[in-house]
Amino acid sequence: MLTEKFYEVLNHEGVVSIVSWGVDEAHVTCTWNSFLVIAEGEKILIPAAGMHSTENDVKHNNKVKVALGAREVIGYNNYQGSGFEINGTAKFLTSGSEFDMMKEKYPFLTRVLEITVSSAKQLL
Repeated sequence: MLTEKFYEVLNHEGVVSIVSWGVDEAHVTCTWNSFLVIAEGEKILIPAAGMHSTENDVKHNNKVKVALGAREVIGYNNYQGSGFEINGTAKFLTSGSEFDMMKEKYPFLTRVLEITVSSAKQLL
């Protein structure tokens, strides 16, 4: 599901927007492409130091949408830039092997946002 073009985008810096929605309105938080780690089973791991509103939303509704891109990657029709929409389910990790691996890589994190990808669509 995660294509070579997706991995190429991850090799360049860009903003990652994470959209969650719990009981009330949608919430958006952001991080950077360079913070995303792809784990076995096409799970996306993201270090979380804040993301408290996202965590509260996930307690009520674990569905999330993620948008990311990079201008340096050539997209459709030779377009300068490529981007993706990811849909999936989320949970926050506070222990375990994936948490430990991410904590070593990103010492600032307090939790890890794990997103299990259900669909990935190239937009650009």
